Amino acid sequence: MTLGVSLLLVAAGAILIWGVTGEASGIDVDAIGVILIVVGIIGFILSLVFWDRWGGARGPLGARRTTYVEGGARRTVASPRTTVVEEHVEEHPGGPPPPP
Repeated sequence: MTLGVSLLLVAAGAILIWGVTGEASGIDVDAIGVILIVVGIIGFILSLVFWDRWGGARGPLGARRTTYVEGGARRTVASPRTTVVEEHVEEHPGGPPPPP
């Protein structure tokens, strides 16, 4: 269940509880509204808790995608499961900085 579906269930339940004044034989409209709100809230919380596992920033094959800017161009690439960090350190000669 996604966040949108959860919010839709909460909204539909609220409409049934506070917006519908009619009676139906054999159906308790208020009880159905409460059930929809409870299910929607539980789904909303679960969607937030498991957002990283269910989708979030993942692509269709489950790979994460990373967006970065290189040379003014924006690129989105699939990231591998492991991350490799390379550091490039410029070596400066010891001593005071050059005069301005």
